Amino acid sequence: MIAAVSKRRGFFLLWIAFFLCLFVYQSNYIAQVSGSKRIARAVPRLRPVVFNLTDFGGIGDGRTINTRAFERAVAEISSAAAKSGGAQLNVPAGVWLTAPFNLTSHMTLFLEEDATILATQSEDLWPLMQPLPSYGRGRELPGPRYGSLIHGQHLEDIVITGHNGTIDGNGRKWWEKAKLKQLKHTRGRLIQFMWSRGIEISDVTLRNSPFWTVHPYDCENVTIRGVTIIAPPDAPNTDGIDPDSCRNVLIENCYISVGDDGVAVKSGWDQYGIDYGKPCANITIRNIQVNAPVSAGVSIGSEMSGGITNVTVENVYIWNSKRGVRIKTTPGRGGYVTQVFYRNITMETVRVGIVIKTDYGDHPDEFYDPTALPVVEKIFFDGIYGSEVRIPARIYGSKEVPVRGLEIRDMNVGVTRKKKHVFQCSFLQGQVFGTIFPKPCEDLGTSSRPGVFREAKMTSESDGDDDA
Repeated sequence: MIAAVSKRRGFFLLWIAFFLCLFVYQSNYIAQVSGSKRIARAVPRLRPVVFNLTDFGGIGDGRTINTRAFERAVAEISSAAAKSGGAQLNVPAGVWLTAPFNLTSHMTLFLEEDATILATQSEDLWPLMQPLPSYGRGRELPGPRYGSLIHGQHLEDIVITGHNGTIDGNGRKWWEKAKLKQLKHTRGRLIQFMWSRGIEISDVTLRNSPFWTVHPYDCENVTIRGVTIIAPPDAPNTDGIDPDSCRNVLIENCYISVGDDGVAVKSGWDQYGIDYGKPCANITIRNIQVNAPVSAGVSIGSEMSGGITNVTVENVYIWNSKRGVRIKTTPGRGGYVTQVFYRNITMETVRVGIVIKTDYGDHPDEFYDPTALPVVEKIFFDGIYGSEVRIPARIYGSKEVPVRGLEIRDMNVGVTRKKKHVFQCSFLQGQVFGTIFPKPCEDLGTSSRPGVFREAKMTSESDGDDDA
């Protein structure tokens, strides 16, 4: 009896020691990470099975093509997931050159510190894919498009994370060819998931995408957290994060410096997006920093034909950018942009702070319906601050597509342009509350009765200036 009690007591003490060690480890981990500028990383999700890329013949020398190693690893994880509920693939330190590859459900792709997944520049190793159904063609060129470096379709429970390892799209060759119009197909994304759910991308660095960087398409329950996204200003169309016809998306604590929009919320292109009919809804973008020298910090559209609703953009810092926040659409798009909330937006050295433009964008082909008019309404701004901003707001509705139900509450933007009409509007119905500086256009406040629109007076100097 005494021996049995002693065994139980010893077992109990071992469990206490184990949990104390775990607590100390996690405390030290959080303390170490929080001491840096990066946000403290969460402990990675545990999977019952863990593999290493080297187990499948991977060689991280920056020269060897590792596509087959990734494919073998993913196949093994798919088999393990069916038996045990999921598996993790560790990518150790090194440079792992590869062609595009697919992930599978219940998988964690974990990039260790100093690990880089590097895309090959050989075009013949990038597969071609059918156009997205809500676009009808490649976004740049008619016909099919190149696939993404990391891809997945009809998946669930997918995680890409790590100790700030890097996924590098090696995009310079693609950018140069695009500028010279030497490509036959639309460039590939860096990461794209389609028709999937339960996606998490966190604590990694994404660089040099050939085209859009992260593109979840018709997905739900997507979290992108603590991610650094970088491309040079001369890298065309390298949007940071583009949720497209997605539901329930959280983008937070990210640093984005790219050659196009930092974040662009989308939902399809003209008649193809209207027919597909999948809105982007319940999108939260918060606590991010964006540098977009040639475009906007956070955009909605211009591909919004399936509708965009219930978007919250808050606690965002935008600097050294052509535009701060922007909504863009045009006749032929159809769809709607409604229930969009901007809160606590800070801008520094930005040419145009708030932009709404209703004649922006091209069309996929000549079969679009010019009478398909988008609806832009119920747009709310609360706490807009800035310094060294040339034009605080340029809100251009049109007779065909007026902007309705816009509200601005508490705005203080230091402007570099000492002109009378620095706040520019047309075909706008809305209201202002609290302190607004500089003085808003006449449409706001004086023309806030429902159904009343006034084309604001604009100086000839502003016409065509600072293309919004």
